[in-house]
Amino acid sequence: MRRRDVVLGAATLAGCASMSESTTHTRPIVIAHRGASAFRPEHTLAAYRLAIAQGADFIEPDLVMTRDGVLVCRHENEISGTTDVAQQAEFADRRKEKVVDGVTATGWWVEDFTLAELKTLRCIERIPQLRQANTAYNGQEQIPTFVEVLALAAEHNVGAYPELKHPTFLREQGLDPVPAFIAAVREAGGQRVADRLFVQCFEIWPLPLLAQMSSLRWQCVQLVSSEGGPWDRRDLTYAQMLSDDGLRRVAEYARGLGPEKSLVIPRSAENLMLAPTDLVTRAHAANLVVHPWTFRPENYFLANDMRAGDASSPPYLAMRGDVEREIRAFIAVGVDGVFSDDPAAAVAARG
Repeated sequence: MRRRDVVLGAATLAGCASMSESTTHTRPIVIAHRGASAFRPEHTLAAYRLAIAQGADFIEPDLVMTRDGVLVCRHENEISGTTDVAQQAEFADRRKEKVVDGVTATGWWVEDFTLAELKTLRCIERIPQLRQANTAYNGQEQIPTFVEVLALAAEHNVGAYPELKHPTFLREQGLDPVPAFIAAVREAGGQRVADRLFVQCFEIWPLPLLAQMSSLRWQCVQLVSSEGGPWDRRDLTYAQMLSDDGLRRVAEYARGLGPEKSLVIPRSAENLMLAPTDLVTRAHAANLVVHPWTFRPENYFLANDMRAGDASSPPYLAMRGDVEREIRAFIAVGVDGVFSDDPAAAVAARG
């Protein structure tokens, strides 16, 4: 595998590095969102391998925890939509209702399974109505562990960009993802692995705690959405975090900002792209890199003027539009990286 065009340097201080302490990127990085998830069921080794083959600089595993304390790769801890658990009679009694970060859902939950039990399940496509071709790969892959994904990244000389999912909820279940995360990185190779790693979270507390609990150095990214706020800070909204003062406070513990892409280039009520906001400029002024999410190739996710095909055709929303054009618009604004379900399109867009 060729060496990626991205330079990562170790921070001079322990923990989450600031912009002045580390990393210089020669061009915007391509982050494979859940792997090449436009082409394979998400968060599988097959999706990550394809993303690497397509030229991604980083592969992104979302992390949740098993009952026996192992970090595994799922977008959510409820797994009925991404595995065949509902078809496994031996786990029928595990189905239950839970409230996670204020949202009530019923299903099967990673924290109710041991790693050995999870490994008996097989992954399936999460959005088959849009990605029907991906269903051909249903049943072929196990749920990977974080350590397995770190090993894959190291084997192919790419970075990893893990997200800590629902850390407050997990702590309330007696599972703490922060020490487990540190242990996994040490097991995978320690600082050599951490040098090629961003760690992201929608909550705040895990990011500075990573610095306090370990001598390892990595780069933290604060995720923000267009609505709401971090679950661990009910007194704070993401909008407040995106003020100039808020960005400066983020820069005290984070290397970068991961905004929902509408915060960088919004859309009109008619689903057309509008003029960019000044978020990228202001984030850079606060010494933060900016990695917006998520770029997806299907018409369903694109602005109307970037869609392709016959709008009267039944599969129109599942057809692929001009996501390269969308990504180029964001690169022109000055973003430092993009999360993409189609890494090849992102590589082409920055080319």
